[in-house]
This record gives sequence, C-alpha cells and structure tokens, in this order.
Amino acid sequence: MTQGSILGRAAQFALPICIGNILQQLYGTVDTLVIGNFCDASALAAVATSSQPLEILLCIFLGIGSGISILISQAAGASDADQLRKLAQTAVFFLYAASLPLTLLGVAAGPFLLRLMQVPADAMPYAIVYLRITTLGILGNMGYNFNAGILRGLGNSTSSLLFLGISCVTNIVLDLVLTAGLGMGVTGVAIATAASLFLSWMFSIFYIRHTYPAMNFPVFAHGFDLPILHEMLKIGLPLGLNTALYSVGHVLLQALYNTLGSTFVAGCSVAGKVSGIANIAITSYSSAATVFAGQNLGARNYRRLCCGAWQIPLCSGIVTLAGGLLVTAFCHPLLMLFSRDPAVLAFAQRYTYLVLPFTWAYAVFNGIMCFINGIGEIRYPTIVNILLLWVVRIPAAYLIMYAGYGEYAMVSVSASFITGMIAMLFYFKSRRWGAICALAKNRNTHH
Repeated sequence: MTQGSILGRAAQFALPICIGNILQQLYGTVDTLVIGNFCDASALAAVATSSQPLEILLCIFLGIGSGISILISQAAGASDADQLRKLAQTAVFFLYAASLPLTLLGVAAGPFLLRLMQVPADAMPYAIVYLRITTLGILGNMGYNFNAGILRGLGNSTSSLLFLGISCVTNIVLDLVLTAGLGMGVTGVAIATAASLFLSWMFSIFYIRHTYPAMNFPVFAHGFDLPILHEMLKIGLPLGLNTALYSVGHVLLQALYNTLGSTFVAGCSVAGKVSGIANIAITSYSSAATVFAGQNLGARNYRRLCCGAWQIPLCSGIVTLAGGLLVTAFCHPLLMLFSRDPAVLAFAQRYTYLVLPFTWAYAVFNGIMCFINGIGEIRYPTIVNILLLWVVRIPAAYLIMYAGYGEYAMVSVSASFITGMIAMLFYFKSRRWGAICALAKNRNTHH
C-alpha cells in the first residue's frame, strides 16, 4: 500500500474483501432463504431481530480488534518485526480474556435484551433459541475477526477470503442438512452459524502460524505486553464504544420496527439482504482506506496519504452508486427469491426504493471515517458517527412514527447517510489534517 497506483493498490486489496462480502451476503442470504422457505414469517423476523443483542455484546471487543488491525498496519509500514510479534501475542491474550466471560453474559442477558426490544410474541421463542446458540460461538466469531484484522493490517486481504469461503460452505451445508433436511428450524440455522465460525477461526490460526512464522503467533494465551495492550485499548475502545452506541441505536430502531409487526420486520430483513448485494464495495474499500492510511503514516508517505484520503472514498461512492441503481431497478425479482408473501414483498420493495439509491453517501462517509481511523484519529469520526445516529436517524424515525407514517420510518436511514457524509468532509478542515498536508508539502518541496 506504500507504493504504486493508489486506486490500483486499493482495488487489488479491496477485491478479495469484496468477494468475501459476496460470500458473507451468501452466508446470511442462505440463512434467510432456508428460513423463508422452510419456516414462517415469525421465524424470519426472529433471526433478523435476535442477531442485534449479540452485536451489542460483541461490538466493543470487535472495535478493539479494529484497533489491533490499525496498529498492525502501522508496524508493517514501519517494518517493525518485534512490534508485530508483541501485537500478535497481546491480541491472542485479549481474545481469550474477553470472549469467555462475554459468552456467559450473552447466554444470561440475551432474553432480557430481546424483551427490551419488544420482539413480537410469535417470534420470541425462536429469537431466544437463536441468540443463545449463536452466543456460544462468540470465541470463534471474535477469533476469526481478530485474525482477519491482523492479516488485513499486514496487507493480506486474500487469506480472509479463504477463511470466509470455508465458513460459508460449512454454513450452507449445515443449513441444508439441519434445517431443510432434519427440520430443526431456527435451531439448525443457529448451530450452522456458530459451527462455521469456529471452523474458520481454527483454520486462520493454522494459516497465520504457517505463513508468518516470524510472528510466533500463539494458539493459546500466554502473556501480553502492557504498553501495547494500553495502546490497543486507547485506539480500539473508542471504536468499540462507538459501535456499541450505534448498535444500541439500532436496537431502538428495531424496537420501533417491531411495533409494526412481524410482516414489516420480515420485509425490512429481506430488503436488507438485497441491499447488501449492492453495498459489497463499502466495507472492502473502507478496509483498504484504513490499511492504506496506517501503512503510509507508518512509512511517513504524507503526500501519498493526502492523495488517498479522497481517491479511495470517492471510488467507493461511485461503485456503490452504480450497484445501488442497478439493484433498485431489478429489486422485485430479487426480493421474490426470499418470500412470496405479498405483504412482506411490499414492505421490502418500499425499503429498497427509499434507502438503496442513497447508500453511495454512506460509502463516502464510511471510507473517510475508516481512513481517519487508520491514521489514529478516533475522536472526530466517533463524534460524527454517534451524532448522525442519535441526533438524525433515531429522532427522525420516531418523528415519522409519531406523525402516523411509521411504515416509512426507513427514510431516516437515507437522511442520516447524507448528513454523515457532509459532516465527515469537514475533517479535512481540521488542524491535524492541515499538519499532515503541511508535512506532505514540505517533503515534496525538499525532494
């Protein structure tokens, strides 16, 4: 990432993640297809709803995993092998220290969170079963995400695709065997999800130990570096808290959606799967932006850093706009793959028309946010991300509901995308960015 064409390197890095996102969409899509075709609308609503409490429990720690990835990218840019070894050892220690108590908490507190979200009564039994089983897979979930983040920080995005492919194939096979074949319903889907994540995590450990022997990557926790742990928490904790507040906000929105019944929730869930097809470039280019920023900051390539700050997010926005318009145009036949219920399809189509054409703004917003995170600047994007949810999206949704148009509450999502993009652009007027631009100018003049 520190040399060559900026967009070329970003695309080369983003492509495997993009393919991985397609696999991840396939992963979730198969769950939805199997439940939609072999279970009822309440089971579909349950899976859509019950994944969110788990996200709240995980997001703080996955944010710290993002902090590890940022530190890895900076150490890789500076070619500091000793720092890479210490980071790997500390990351594995933190994985075990956090995931085991988190699993116990999730099993105990999960049903309370579901009741707090006002899950529809017909979906509640399914939701509790799904949440408890997937919570038992937290170690595999966190382990896979930590290891994928470490590899992305090293500039290796291809291997994550391999792990995801293993996980996806395992999940699909188990879905078909347990749910479609043995009739286990939501229980089968939950077991498939947890088992596939564990398998992918174990394979990622083997891969890192084999491909990067100099890192001495440990299988089990045995010690940590206190200054590195402090730095990981300093960068990762705000990212995790930001995501946690975001997830809590989504729970409030989901609670609003839940008051409109299982059919509306199922429609939004189906639309989310179709929207995900159009949005596959967002996380891949955002990951590229983070690693690009971290590696070039570590290598002190300030001029290249300034160029990539606008090129990568803009490219992400253009690709997302094209995908959004294409999927919106053909959304009806795509939506019919998931459900034949006319009421579910009506809500899903409305959601698609009102949200998908505006996700290009989210792509630009997220690309800039991840770039800023990559240079270690956490505060500004955290504040903007919190405000756009708690000051724009949630109040707008509840105002729409209060006005009697609750079935159009998804308009608040599009409004938050546009607002967030505009707010994030103001970072480029900040003092910290001005200092980086001055360093770029001085280096250019010197050379």
